[in-house]
Amino acid sequence: MKDKELTAYCGLYCGDCIRFKCRASDLSALLLDELEKSRFQEYSKVKRRYIKELEHYEYMITVLKEISSIKCDVPCRIGGDGCGGSCQIIKCAKDKKIEGCWECAEFETCSNFDSLKPFHGDAPLKNLQKIKELGIEYWARYRETCYPWL
Repeated sequence: MKDKELTAYCGLYCGDCIRFKCRASDLSALLLDELEKSRFQEYSKVKRRYIKELEHYEYMITVLKEISSIKCDVPCRIGGDGCGGSCQIIKCAKDKKIEGCWECAEFETCSNFDSLKPFHGDAPLKNLQKIKELGIEYWARYRETCYPWL
């Protein structure tokens, strides 16, 4: 995919997101399937008398299900779900018929970004400024990291 397709309306870069094409999600789904096929839950009930950690088997299954559900294959600019739920920023950009927030004169003071600040800080706004300055085709190599795992 090109940087343009991986650029979210809000200035996040989908290629950096852990949800985007997440191999951990695929592997979690495969493990859940294998555990079910082998009826590992029944085994864990017997063995938890000897292996104390197996007492947490059901909790592990819950965590694996959650990990397997976080995958995103399609960035929001080309029809994806906007980070797993209804996104006001996507709706606003589409309503205004703009390519992204960088085309809006109000993006630097827009309250739609408040929900991003606890996790991403000002990085999306800085990225939007770079997109506005450099263009959507060239901004990504100068992007701010928006995720703590980078």
